[in-house]
Amino acid sequence: MGAIGFHSSSSSVCPIKSSGGVTRCSAAYSSRPSCFPFDMNQGRRVNCMASTIPVQEMKEEGQLRLTGDSFIRPHLRKLSPYHPILPFEVLSTRLGRKPEDIIKLDANENPYGPPPEASYKNKTSKLRNPFLVIETPVSEALGSMKFPYIYPDPESRRLRGALAQDSGLGSEYILAGCGADELIDLIMRCVLDPGDKIVDCPPTFTMYEFDAAVNGALVVKVPRKSDFSLDTELIAEVVEQESPKCIFLTSPNNPDGRLLFLAFYDLIFLDDAIGLMQSMFNCIIAGSDMITCVGILLFHSIISDEVLLKILDLPILVVLDEAYIEFSGIESRMQWVKKHENLIVLRTFSKRAGLAGLRVGYGAFPLSIIEYLWRAKQPYNVSVAAEISACAALKNPDYLEKVKMALVEERERLFQLLKEVPFLNPYPSHSNFILSEVMSGMDAKKLKEDLATMGVMIRHFNTKELKSCIRVSVGKPEHTDILMECLKSLSLNSSLC
Repeated sequence: MGAIGFHSSSSSVCPIKSSGGVTRCSAAYSSRPSCFPFDMNQGRRVNCMASTIPVQEMKEEGQLRLTGDSFIRPHLRKLSPYHPILPFEVLSTRLGRKPEDIIKLDANENPYGPPPEASYKNKTSKLRNPFLVIETPVSEALGSMKFPYIYPDPESRRLRGALAQDSGLGSEYILAGCGADELIDLIMRCVLDPGDKIVDCPPTFTMYEFDAAVNGALVVKVPRKSDFSLDTELIAEVVEQESPKCIFLTSPNNPDGRLLFLAFYDLIFLDDAIGLMQSMFNCIIAGSDMITCVGILLFHSIISDEVLLKILDLPILVVLDEAYIEFSGIESRMQWVKKHENLIVLRTFSKRAGLAGLRVGYGAFPLSIIEYLWRAKQPYNVSVAAEISACAALKNPDYLEKVKMALVEERERLFQLLKEVPFLNPYPSHSNFILSEVMSGMDAKKLKEDLATMGVMIRHFNTKELKSCIRVSVGKPEHTDILMECLKSLSLNSSLC
């Protein structure tokens, strides 16, 4: 890898330190860099960054010249690009439709967006007193930015203070980022050396594997069971044999978000049975119907306390991604970072507050870890607009709760409607999306493409675990209605063939 060397004018050789000892690089050896002083007469010493990897060259008109990719790190030359979801503007051009004529159910975005109007403290009064405290909507907050030409607060103090009040966790444990994706990459940059290993449990959020590849890490995959539950025994075995640095877990998991079977006899003897009862109560409060909530006692929707504690007992850093926790009726584990030195909990404003386009995420970290992330993070990673918007959203808790309830209610309706489609087998979900198996000879990828031509965007995963599945984000009721009309049309055409 790169190294630092020193050179004086009295020598034509540059000593370069590398992992294999000291390599002496002669200036006459053209395939490796050599170091020269800035001023040969005054004999200044200079620092040099070098690589032990030979430079690629190309012949052009009888002369050798460098190629641009010769400067790229070797493992990145082999990196497969991440395939993100396309925005309205691009879809509009490709589909030949106006953005408002496209039903976007492919990226788990919150279709209601951030708080669009002010929230008044005095809800009992019909006449709104302008002198009462008013919580500012996001659009108004963005329009009132006083200093957009000044760099943002590198510590995001205002946002972290608001998050501390929202979560009950001290701001010293909280770090904000340009989306949770930035924090995933930052964690890896701080923890992983090239060649280190992480544990990934597919099918799950693919950014973990992608960021590991970017950082030169190796991925040890521990596939989930057929019911999408974690194979804790195999995880423990892998940790013992492979000595990975960290494991990434999503709870509720993406892309299934489904309920996981928990046998009745396990429930009787489970240490956290009371916790499951509390989960059922929270589920009812969150707006789910009684059948779904009772299902928590027979099916486990997210990683249980028992399973998480077992994994935390292993010598590995556990990164728990709670991007969809608000829709589950289960409490966040953010407070746990005060007791567990090997736990990080990630959250986002993209799903909860409809701020996906402004990129705001945050995480809860043990104090012994967060110190080093502060040192390594980009200084102005959260923009002024993002911080203002996130703070304005947090000041409108009634709106956030109302939107969450609407999405949970629509999720239950969407699930029941998808069950009526003859070629779909939807899985119960505790997130803002539903995964469905495509059956009866229907091709999942073609189904996704056919819906796109009709202006409805859903997600298909080209992986062996999910090749026969589609994922549908929960939208507004009118979005569900249009989706069902399109599915009915495709079902009719299929039956005629």
